[in-house]
Amino acid sequence: MDDMMPLMTRATEQTAALVRAVPHERLGLPTPCAEFDVRALISHLEWVAAMFEALARHEAPAEQGPYAGDFPERARRTLAAWSQPAAWEGVSEGMGLPMTTLAQMYLVDMVTHGWDLARATGQAYEPDPEAVERGLRFTEEMAEMGRERGAFGPAVEVPDDASPLERLLGITGRDPAWTP
Repeated sequence: MDDMMPLMTRATEQTAALVRAVPHERLGLPTPCAEFDVRALISHLEWVAAMFEALARHEAPAEQGPYAGDFPERARRTLAAWSQPAAWEGVSEGMGLPMTTLAQMYLVDMVTHGWDLARATGQAYEPDPEAVERGLRFTEEMAEMGRERGAFGPAVEVPDDASPLERLLGITGRDPAWTP
């Protein structure tokens, strides 16, 4: 918990700032996630925040709802739930994974979906290097399970000299060269 909370907080705050900066007229733009336009991506982030808040409280995961426009508020509640020591204990009944694994999954979601949103809306994005490195190491270990569960698409090859962020994006099925 001690080393993850600062990473989760920075990644969440950065993604929330990106969400707040999206003007209404850009909600229909495409994103690197082919199944999502910007509105659907933000809606997905809202669900991710609600789901991981519930999981941190050892409750059943939330269901995906319609776009509400309240990701920053949900994200604050998620971080508050994970700031409790009990959030880190045991295995999630809803997901069948250790709570520490779920925290890593949340971090990867914040970093990669932050990139998705920034790329789709033309915003600058430089995620915390430590969060990227942590997410990359975790994702390298969990990529196959992520693909089996539908969380990641097929890996995208990146050059040998690709940055850690580009490697993370490629492993999760994103093309780091994607443009709208």
